[in-house]
Amino acid sequence: MPDLRWRLGAALLLVLASASWSGAAEPVIGGPCEGCELVFEGMPETIASRARVAPPDEPGQPLAIEGTVTDRDGRPAPGVLVYAYHTDVSGSYPRAATRHGRLRGWARTDEAGRYRFDTIRPGAYPGRSAPQHVHMHVIEPGVGTYWIADLVFTDDPLLAAGQRRPTGRERGGSGIATPASDGAGGWRVRRDIRLGAGVPGYGER
Repeated sequence: MPDLRWRLGAALLLVLASASWSGAAEPVIGGPCEGCELVFEGMPETIASRARVAPPDEPGQPLAIEGTVTDRDGRPAPGVLVYAYHTDVSGSYPRAATRHGRLRGWARTDEAGRYRFDTIRPGAYPGRSAPQHVHMHVIEPGVGTYWIADLVFTDDPLLAAGQRRPTGRERGGSGIATPASDGAGGWRVRRDIRLGAGVPGYGER
């Protein structure tokens, strides 16, 4: 019975989040965050749990990013917005209305806390040592927005040895992912998110 009550409560939370959240900007929490306010610019009115970041004809290897968002107690968190943006295959941010570029998107977690982005594998910055990465943010309705650890890839030769193991202190949990072939020339990775993990000041409001 407690499990049933929790499931009903989670479903109600998802409905309320979808129905009542109007797109008003949540406060930025977790310390300084350059460009965090840009997560709200261009946000679509309707956001599903599966979203496309790069259009189907975007050059590059297809990449599916999947994950589950959980609360501090490890329970699935429905109705949370996950935002992602990254470079194109050349390692540049395609020109757009914001500094985050054209390859960006939002997904709202479903009743089981799941989300998915369909995109391409980003390129590394030209002439620099930074590994390939996907920038990610969380927007919790009624709580705030904050950045989480970038998604990086264990098969990337630019990823230093010291960056290949999680420390347990990463914001939102570890972003280190091992790509798996999707059998059709693309990749699949998993990026689970723990709300508030490693975020200074989380839960103090």
